[in-house]
Amino acid sequence: MKKLIFLGTASAVAYEGHENSFFVLEGDSSAVLIDCAARPLRRLQEAGIHFDAVNDLIITHFHPDHVSGLPNLLMDMWLLGRKADFHIHGNSHSINRTQIMMDLFEWDSWAGMYPVIFHEILVKEFAPVLETPDFRIHSSPVEHMIPTLGLRVECRGEEYILAYSSDTNPIEDTARLAAGADILIHEAAGAADGHSTAAEAGEIAARAGVNTLYLIHYSLREETTEETLLAAAKKTFPGKVFLAEDLLAIECKRD
Repeated sequence: MKKLIFLGTASAVAYEGHENSFFVLEGDSSAVLIDCAARPLRRLQEAGIHFDAVNDLIITHFHPDHVSGLPNLLMDMWLLGRKADFHIHGNSHSINRTQIMMDLFEWDSWAGMYPVIFHEILVKEFAPVLETPDFRIHSSPVEHMIPTLGLRVECRGEEYILAYSSDTNPIEDTARLAAGADILIHEAAGAADGHSTAAEAGEIAARAGVNTLYLIHYSLREETTEETLLAAAKKTFPGKVFLAEDLLAIECKRD
C-alpha cells in the first residue's frame, strides 16, 4: 500500500516531538523523500524504510530547515555502503546551492561514492518532476522568500491525489495545484510574509475543493495550541482538518 509518512512537522525552529517539516512517499517498489531536515536516516529507520529504498529526493526550496539533513544523508548512505544512483530534484536555485554546499564538504574526495544525479525542475505551473511505478509528481511555483515549489502527487493505481503547499503565502496557484485532491498538506506557520495562517490554509483548501486538510510547518512552542490551529482552519474549510504529526502515516486510499 502506498503511503505518506511525516518525518517532521515543525516550522523553522524544531522542538520536542517535532522535527523540521519533511516527509517520505513510500511506494510498493521505491520511496521518494520530500525535503531533507534533521537526521533523515534515523527518521527513515523510525518509519521502517531502508535507505536503499529511497532513490529520489525532491527539494522544495533551499532554506536550512528543509535541507539541513542533506549532507548527513548523503554521507551516511555512503558510509553504509550504498551503491545505487541517488537522484536530487529541485529548481535551479536549490540545485545550484546544494552543489555548492556539498563541494564545501569536498564530497568529490569520498572514495567509492555512489552516483548522485541532479535534475532541474522547470519553474512553471504543473511542471513534471518525477514519475515512478508508484507516483507521478508535478510542481508549481509558490510564493515564499526564495524560489519554492509546491507539489501534486498522484498515487498510481490508487486514483488518490496528495498536494503539498510547501512554505508559501496563501495564493491561488496552490489552490489550482491542489484542485480536487484527496488531501492538501498546507503550511500553517502564522502571519508572516512568505507563510500562511491556519485559517488561510483552510481558505486555500476550500478553494481547491479537497476532501481533507493537514496542517504542517506549525509551532506549538508559544501560545498556539492544537485546538486553536484546528479551530481556525475549520472556520474557513468545511472538510476534515488534522494536524500532521511526526511519524504519522497516511495511506493512499479512500475511505
